[in-house]
Amino acid sequence: MPIQTSDVQLKVKDKSAMAYLARPANGGRGILLLHAWWGLKPFFKLLCDRLAEQGFVVLAPDLWNGQVAKTIGEAQELTDKSDHQFSGEIIKAAEDYLLDLTNRKGQKIGVIGFSMGGDWSLKVASEIPDKVAATVLFYGAGDTDFNKVKSKVLGHFSDVDEWEDFKYVQQMEGKMKAAGVDVQFHIYPGLAHWFMEEDRPEYEPEAAVLAWNRTVDFLKKNL
Repeated sequence: MPIQTSDVQLKVKDKSAMAYLARPANGGRGILLLHAWWGLKPFFKLLCDRLAEQGFVVLAPDLWNGQVAKTIGEAQELTDKSDHQFSGEIIKAAEDYLLDLTNRKGQKIGVIGFSMGGDWSLKVASEIPDKVAATVLFYGAGDTDFNKVKSKVLGHFSDVDEWEDFKYVQQMEGKMKAAGVDVQFHIYPGLAHWFMEEDRPEYEPEAAVLAWNRTVDFLKKNL
């Protein structure tokens, strides 16, 4: 499917931020993609393109203002010095931009978050519950008011992830179910964090393909 890609500028109160947009020529259902702590690196843009090829309009805001970390140390530094409030405002601006796009189809959008972006995705699902129909978490957990979440939730996690404690993931799942959230977590035994990302040494091709196929099926079914 032919797609169109572009960099867009988001108005964030009296500031601005950039985002990457990928979409089919004839439009499609909207997805907000939230990157991990590396920044908006090429892999996440490539993923936007792949989702667009599947018929989705995908917007990925850049929370790090063009900075991309190549090592865990660099990523930790970017995260530590980030303005959490401003990141939230960027995401809100991206939500508004995506919802206002003329060739975005449907009343609701999906949200996909990787690691740090997973926590943000849950916040989006709880803050605009009437606008989010599907939420996908890649090895990223977090806490929010799950009683407000109306979205269906799909999660991809490892049982031995040193960056996301499995007990915490299980507790989060329990909270979601107790709040009545339609949630399904897939567990990929023995894998490391970032197993989905082709540019990382933790990448596991077989699991990544499985997680991708599950994600696309979930999004097509629920959007």
